[in-house]
Amino acid sequence: MNRNNYSELESSFAAIEMKNSLPTPNSINAIFNEMDYHQATQLYLWAIPLVTFAKWQRVHEGEFSATSGDLVTYKGYKEVSGILTANATTPYTIGFIDLSKTGPMIIDMPKGHIAGGFSDFWQREVAAVGEMGPDKGEGGKYILLPPGQEDDSRYEEEGYFIIRNRSMNTFFGLRTLDPDPTVCEELVNSVQIYPYSKKESPPKTNMITPEGRSYYAGPPKGLEYWEILHEIIQHEVIEERDRFFIEWLDNLGVKKDSELKLTEQQKEILIAATEKGEQMAQTNSFAKRFSNNKHWENRNWDYVTIIPNSNQRGENFDFFFERSSYFYEAVTYSKAMITKIPNVGQAYLGAYQDEKGQWLDGGKNYRLRVPANQPAVNFWSITVYDSITRCLIQNAQQNADISSRKNIQLNEDGSVDIYFGPNAPAGHESNWVQTNREAYWFTYLRLYGPTIQYFDKSWVIEDIEEI
Repeated sequence: MNRNNYSELESSFAAIEMKNSLPTPNSINAIFNEMDYHQATQLYLWAIPLVTFAKWQRVHEGEFSATSGDLVTYKGYKEVSGILTANATTPYTIGFIDLSKTGPMIIDMPKGHIAGGFSDFWQREVAAVGEMGPDKGEGGKYILLPPGQEDDSRYEEEGYFIIRNRSMNTFFGLRTLDPDPTVCEELVNSVQIYPYSKKESPPKTNMITPEGRSYYAGPPKGLEYWEILHEIIQHEVIEERDRFFIEWLDNLGVKKDSELKLTEQQKEILIAATEKGEQMAQTNSFAKRFSNNKHWENRNWDYVTIIPNSNQRGENFDFFFERSSYFYEAVTYSKAMITKIPNVGQAYLGAYQDEKGQWLDGGKNYRLRVPANQPAVNFWSITVYDSITRCLIQNAQQNADISSRKNIQLNEDGSVDIYFGPNAPAGHESNWVQTNREAYWFTYLRLYGPTIQYFDKSWVIEDIEEI
């Protein structure tokens, strides 16, 4: 090739002109823009768990008027419909705490069939409470400390279970496991959260229900993604592992300890990178290329949770693509979700394609046969989600799941045929989830208390097949 000739290299953001193997002076700005664009796409993937929790916290404050320590209880199809890959089988009770405003917080857990936990804003589990926590379901008082507070001797002397958080903002979630809904409600109302500074006269915890209000608690599109990211990093400690990324943000105008003042060029780059970043996130989640991500080698059922531990750390690295894969489509992470012990915790498998490897299409009709002797001590469920929102599919049927807790038809051998499609199959309405034409969907299989037959893979479910 004659190096004196000009050539144009195809670029995702701008055309780069070369001469004598170097960019021409007129292309320098275009290359810097390209650098910024690629940084921003990776920052999008990096920030997904943080931005999602920050957006959900905004929903609590703006939509439900919930402040630090208030609890919001989501019950049923409508109320959980704005949460990423939630299910409507059992209620969620959720709260957010900003320790920079409250100082140490006391969480008084009642005795009962209840499980919950705390996560920092990178969605790393900090502590379990209730049956999976140190109180073992017998109840007790926990104290949540902000990062950097090392002196906790007085709290030990006062008998608290100590939780040391790694971020100023904290997520708290719990689920009541008693089969009696009245008992569940009493347990939730018995949880008390208040500042340590008010322990002598603790205020009553504010309990809130969304009451069918429409909201979306997933990561936003466009500039709002970066606006939320800019706001939350102002209030958070920066960890050693994230210092490079903070410098990238600074380069793009999303600066810590400074107002958000973006140039028009930066806005254009960030908006474009959000779109491209989400395409990467979708592919990374719905077509996972991780090793050993399928439960059965010859089936299209993926492990939803690829991260092997809550701190998101490998032996020589921190998980990046595994983290963005999971937190693009879901929220919260706990040890119980990746249990290897039969009959406890939960197991999650996701199906994003049919038996031919095609995306699941809302305009087509499908069947899934769930074999008999389902490997779940408590119950199992199949839940359908919209691929764009990653929330419960919104349909006229007002239903997104089939589970063993519902009145469903069983085949003579104990297996269950589940149907998906825009129209109800005659005679199988109880086993049908309505899908939306011109929209893709995916599904989760949940096993609560997975048995040995799940772990040894002797129980095998087929792929979803078009009919």
